[in-house]
Amino acid sequence: MVAVAHGSRDPRAAATVADLLGAVRERRPELPVHASFLDHGPPAPDRVVAGLALDGAEETIVLPLLLTAAYHSKTDIPGVLHRVRGRHPRLRLRTAGTLGPHPLLTGALERRLTEAGVQPGDPDVAVVLVSAGSSDASANATIARLAREWRPRGWWGVVPAYASGTGPGPAAAVTALLDAGAPRVAVASYFLAPGYFADKVRNAALAAGAAAVSPVLGAAPEVADLILRRYDEALVTSTAATAV
Repeated sequence: MVAVAHGSRDPRAAATVADLLGAVRERRPELPVHASFLDHGPPAPDRVVAGLALDGAEETIVLPLLLTAAYHSKTDIPGVLHRVRGRHPRLRLRTAGTLGPHPLLTGALERRLTEAGVQPGDPDVAVVLVSAGSSDASANATIARLAREWRPRGWWGVVPAYASGTGPGPAAAVTALLDAGAPRVAVASYFLAPGYFADKVRNAALAAGAAAVSPVLGAAPEVADLILRRYDEALVTSTAATAV
């Protein structure tokens, strides 16, 4: 498995990815797991995959550590695979699906909210589900759908917000819920790793009156389990394609 993270200038991000992949290795020690990053630091995914090919690997599953399908999963990663295939045509390459959306991520969000002092489904708490945001409208729509699906679990209400790319921003969403009568507002951070956006969201939400902001998903057990689920799904697809 070659896991592909977004990458960040913030050293906490790479450390969080390392912790997460460490949890994956603990669950499946026999599986070789390699980290790579699209931006802001080595190793780049094409170099990792090419190195595996030179070492004699016959097949590699490339797994995006991305919470929604957007530009990176639709353009950047396919571009990487295209370049590698051109140089190493005998290597079988498969791409796993992005991590989200999936119910396991909802479980991870609730875990992190609990750590921030918010009980899942508290009817006196409204939740702002905040993602990084994207220029891809379908990615933003995925966050809005997740918020709608999460609402019936007992919360006072659940609304989406975005750190960039579109609105509402987290501060505006917190303010709107408080103005609508929500007793308390908590922010659920739909980020895999810490960095600029997660810090920006936390500061803006607390300044707007949020009672709590959850930590990033990081190495939550549900995320590690989901990575292996996505890997297994890609492996089944690969085996079926080889059989045909």
